Amino acid sequence: MTDDRPGPGLPSERGPLSATVLARLRGTGPPPSAEAARRAAPYGDDLQLALYCCYELHYRGFEGVDPDLEWDPDLLRARAALEDRFLTALRADTPVHDSVEAAVKELLVEPADGTGVSHCLRDEGELWQVREYVAQRSLYHLKEADPHAWVLPRLWGRAKAGMAAVEFDEYGGGRAERVHARLFADMMADLGLDTTYGGYLDAACAELLATVNMMSLFGLHRALRGALVGHFAAVEITSSPGSHRLAEAMRRTGAGPAAEFFYDEHVEADAVHEQVVRHDVIGGLLAEEPHLADDVVFGIDATGHLEDRLADRLLTAWHAGRSTLRNTDIS
Repeated sequence: MTDDRPGPGLPSERGPLSATVLARLRGTGPPPSAEAARRAAPYGDDLQLALYCCYELHYRGFEGVDPDLEWDPDLLRARAALEDRFLTALRADTPVHDSVEAAVKELLVEPADGTGVSHCLRDEGELWQVREYVAQRSLYHLKEADPHAWVLPRLWGRAKAGMAAVEFDEYGGGRAERVHARLFADMMADLGLDTTYGGYLDAACAELLATVNMMSLFGLHRALRGALVGHFAAVEITSSPGSHRLAEAMRRTGAGPAAEFFYDEHVEADAVHEQVVRHDVIGGLLAEEPHLADDVVFGIDATGHLEDRLADRLLTAWHAGRSTLRNTDIS
């Protein structure tokens, strides 16, 4: 069986786990064993790329890869072992709040002395750093909303209606040219970047892959629907102020009108989304399933944990004058 619309090309391996997954996708070998997954570094390049490739079969797939492999039992067993290693580490390493209220309250407070990536790019970032940031984030933003859409069949009532309302905006309110993934591609074009879906997979660092893999992990498992809602809340609640800083960074560095528009759009849209997510999505979910409160907290805090790891990777490299991209020169 063949696809009419091929996905991106397969990436290069980053270790034995990703090598065996890629070999399976090419039809030249078995997938990795559960034991190999258990021994791997949970946040490392090898495991994160292997897991990303397994998940991508549920999105657009890869050019030349049989789409029937999406449901290959051996690959699914391998994916489960990779997921278990990743999720176990996330649960062990993520400091969690005592309640949903406490977790959300902290998201709503903007520290006066913030030092994150958006602060750095706004205050001192250079155009090359802006381009690197956009290239890294393209692994998520060119599929923006898709990982979150997996949760819709697992919700009902007020939570489902609120989630669908926010997703409708992410998909452009029914207008193809306003789909947020399209707007992100327009920004990439302004910055002279490759707008191909998955075009920077080889360049993306493990910390970035982990943030995208977490979304797919939460979205593809009904048992983790509460964690997906928590993750979604963390994204939407923090997006508006972060996008405001990034819009200023785009203007200051001369990134172009599409870059400014993308983040200006998120300042306005996500300010509204934050209210819907808090009151309808979280509120509706917990009214129906109060036992999922701990999962919502975990989703919020795991998002912060992985975003902090990504920020450390980017800022450490930039402050040393180094690129954050792997084996790629976009200067």
